[in-house]
Amino acid sequence: MLNMKGHEDESGMVLDIRNLSSPARSAALNRFTDESVEVATSVPGRKLHKWVAGSFCLLCILQAALNVSLRLALRTEVTCKNLTNEEDSLTKINCALQQDSMKKELEEQKRQLDYMASQVNVLTNEREELKRKLEDFAHYAQQGWLYFNGSFYYISSIAKSWQDSRDNCSQRGAVLAIISSREEQEFIRQQQKVMWIGLTDRETEGVWKWVDETPLTASFWYSGEPNNFKGRNEDCVVINHYYSNENNWNDAVCENEYSWLCEKHM
Repeated sequence: MLNMKGHEDESGMVLDIRNLSSPARSAALNRFTDESVEVATSVPGRKLHKWVAGSFCLLCILQAALNVSLRLALRTEVTCKNLTNEEDSLTKINCALQQDSMKKELEEQKRQLDYMASQVNVLTNEREELKRKLEDFAHYAQQGWLYFNGSFYYISSIAKSWQDSRDNCSQRGAVLAIISSREEQEFIRQQQKVMWIGLTDRETEGVWKWVDETPLTASFWYSGEPNNFKGRNEDCVVINHYYSNENNWNDAVCENEYSWLCEKHM
């Protein structure tokens, strides 16, 4: 039967099934598989590729075990078929029981093999996704974008109208910033600039929406804003660092030119 000894890796798990019976060996493989997946999903990105390799090795071990068990099952089946009617009936009964036991063992090993193959595929996809995110992070960081809480932010060095600013963000694969929390508002406020953000009521006066069509929920208007100051049609919003407190949004004429803030989710 299967004779193999596992190893101890960074997770501290050991797989040693050299001397286990078939049911115990299947249980050990099942426990090791479940623990491997649980640990693999919690390890840092730098170690994820090691878990992919380790899972692939276990997959090979299970495949080898399945092949060995299959050969033994076939050998047992041939032996049982060669028994003559004159041979002891008890021997035939034992042979049938042995065949049934090996059939169950084959089914269990096949289940383990299929499960491990699916987990290797999951880990491989996670590794590729992590690699893509790291590449994106390096790219945007090199371009001078700022990172905060899952998003990158680009602050322009020149001034444009609100629509031109929005178009510029679109060309960069981003949108004018959408502020959805107090923490994000504080991060942006610390940049100390007057900047367009992605909030407007151009479609319906008084109904403020973000550029992704979501309605305004959390807001940080400066006292008295929005106000269409002196009867002007102020349909677009800037974040104004001259208002020193947390609430520093101001509605402004969309054709005015200011810097702008793009946002791109990772």
